[in-house]
Amino acid sequence: METRLCMVIPCYNEEEVLPTTSKMFLDELHLLVKKGKISDESRIMFVNDGSKDTTWEIIKSLSKEDEHFIGITQSRNRGHQNAVLAGLMEAKDMFDITISIDCDGQDDITAMEGMVDAYHDGCEVVYGVRSSRDTDTFFKRTTAQGFYKFLNMMGAEVVYNHADYRLISARVLEEFANFKEVNLFLRGMIPLVGFKSTSVYYERHERIAGESHYPLSKMLSLAFDGITSLSVKPIRIITWFGLLVSLLSFIGVIWAVISNLTGHTVTGWSSTLAIMCFLGGVQLVSLGVIGEYIGKIYMEVKHRPRYIISERTWNKEK
Repeated sequence: METRLCMVIPCYNEEEVLPTTSKMFLDELHLLVKKGKISDESRIMFVNDGSKDTTWEIIKSLSKEDEHFIGITQSRNRGHQNAVLAGLMEAKDMFDITISIDCDGQDDITAMEGMVDAYHDGCEVVYGVRSSRDTDTFFKRTTAQGFYKFLNMMGAEVVYNHADYRLISARVLEEFANFKEVNLFLRGMIPLVGFKSTSVYYERHERIAGESHYPLSKMLSLAFDGITSLSVKPIRIITWFGLLVSLLSFIGVIWAVISNLTGHTVTGWSSTLAIMCFLGGVQLVSLGVIGEYIGKIYMEVKHRPRYIISERTWNKEK
C-alpha cells in the first residue's frame, strides 16, 4: 500500500499568499505522486485559524476545484500551535504521514521529498532545519539564534533552527495524542515522544506576500511558553539564587554585628535603600516566574478543549 501523505498548513489571514502557495503545494504533491513516493490519495489540509479575511472562502473554493485540497476551520482564533495540532489530530487516523508547514512559502517545499525518503528509510519524525540564516537581518538572526540557545539552556529540548516544518508518522501521532497539555509548544513536545528521527536541511526564502504573523513580541511569548511548559529550571534557578542572596545576607549580618561591636558602624541611607530595592526586585521577579507556573497549572486543570472545529470541506465519516 502506498504512503498517504497529508500536508497540514495553518492559515491566519492569508488571502494574499494562499492563491500562490496553494499551487506550489499541489505541484509538489503531484511530483511526489509521479515519482511513486506517496499515494494519489494524499491531501493538502488547510487549517483556518479564525481568519478575519477571505481565507476560509479561498480554502473552500480550492476544495471544490481539486479533491487534493481539504480544509477545516476553527470556531475562533486559537493561535498557530493550536491550529497545527488541530490539523495533526484530524489527519492521524486518515493518513500514514503528515508534514506540517506554514502557508507563506518561506519554507522550501521541495525539502518534502527528502523528508518522505527519510521516512521510507525508517525515520518516524523528520525535522526541517534551516541550513543558514543569511537572508535574515542581523537583528532577526541574532534574536532567533538566541531564542534557541536560551530555550536549551533553560531545559526545553528543541532542535536548533527548527520551527514547525516537520514530518510525523501516524504511529508517533497516536502516541502524541496522549499528551494532553493545553499550553502548547510543539517544537519542544515532539522530541519528547521519541522514536527514530533525523533532520533535512533547507534554505529559507522570503515571504511570498503579506506580512509575518510572528513579530518579536510573539517570539518572546512563544519562548516563555516553551520554557514554562517544558521545564522547571527557572524555578530551580530562583531557588539557588535565593540561597545565594540568603548566604550573602547572612554574611552581611555577621559583618554588621562585628562592626557594631568594634564601634565602626556608619549610618547610610543610600546603602540601606539600595539593599531594599535589590531584595524587592528579586522578590518581585521571583513571584512573577512562580506566578507564571501557577497560571499554567490553572489553565491545565480546567481541561478546556485545545481546538474546536466548526466546519470541514469534506465528510470525515466517509
